Amino acid sequence: MTLSSKLRSLRRPLLAAALTLVPTASIDAQPVVQSIAQSSAPQTVAGQTFEGYLQTVGARARREGVSSATISRVLTGLVPNQRVVELDSAQPSRSTTPPPVAPYIAQHVGPSIIARGRSRYSELSGILPSIERRYGVPAPMLFAIWGHETNYGSYLGDFDLARSLATLAWEGRRRALFEGELIALLKMVDQGVPTYRLKGSWAGAFGYPQFLPSVYLKLAVDGDGNGTRDIFTSPADTIASIANYFRDAGWRPGQPWGVPVSLPPGFSANAYSSKLSAPSCDRVHARHGQWKTVSEWRALGLSPQRALAGDVLTSLFQPDGPGTPAYLLTGNYRVILQYNCSNYYALSVGLLADEIAR
Repeated sequence: MTLSSKLRSLRRPLLAAALTLVPTASIDAQPVVQSIAQSSAPQTVAGQTFEGYLQTVGARARREGVSSATISRVLTGLVPNQRVVELDSAQPSRSTTPPPVAPYIAQHVGPSIIARGRSRYSELSGILPSIERRYGVPAPMLFAIWGHETNYGSYLGDFDLARSLATLAWEGRRRALFEGELIALLKMVDQGVPTYRLKGSWAGAFGYPQFLPSVYLKLAVDGDGNGTRDIFTSPADTIASIANYFRDAGWRPGQPWGVPVSLPPGFSANAYSSKLSAPSCDRVHARHGQWKTVSEWRALGLSPQRALAGDVLTSLFQPDGPGTPAYLLTGNYRVILQYNCSNYYALSVGLLADEIAR
């Protein structure tokens, strides 16, 4: 699920929405809470009941400026959600051989989602130029994220966010992450977000772009000028907020995410594998090749299928091996990875953006 390293691990939506969507999620299943709903006796984790843990959270929230009224309104009456624990525990572990990318692309960059993306793009064309100018991110990329996350707002999730985050935090396996998100959720309510909006994925993501609470607090923006940051119903706020996220993550205006590339006969991408170790999401980045300029790749016989300046640094990526599609990835591909650190996700988002732009 990554832009300072702690922030990367805490604020990216991939930590929530992508847990159920991307085949490369690498969460080791170690269930801590067993059969919460099967016993009437108070369950404890590390010697602490759920109710006792919520009192601890409430005390921290007060220290961080959250009002007592909000703490009482959001936390009172919560009980653990066993289904959330089951979903979290069922996340796949790391695989030594990643599954092929092509089936995932076929499923997530099909005619239906492309057509819906183009339709929504056309409907909102009047607001897009100003957003592109302000943030420097092309609108088709923003629509590709929106489409990938919630099918352009058609499904948002119906889990109670406070209950889900409280359950995941109390469970303890990733307490620092989810307790922080629960505190951020309380701050959202203190800032005026109505509690009836607090529905989303089982792992705490919500709204059209599936932001986590900490991401909402830091990066959600008012895109239509009405004084609110409504990523629940407002396309303008949603598109502008995703654009702000990408700008904050380091998107380079004027560069694509990558381009398809033709390889010369007998060329081995493995001969140019990277020797670098990524500080986070290492298994995803390890599949990318060395960084070379486009001109250097051309000198080796590679032919980019779309225009890309010769001095742009790129990395060669051929996910399904010899004889299958290959790409030269720019630094902007890594920005997509910060939304969701999965090659399946990032590549399909890039390709969907290209199709929407056609």
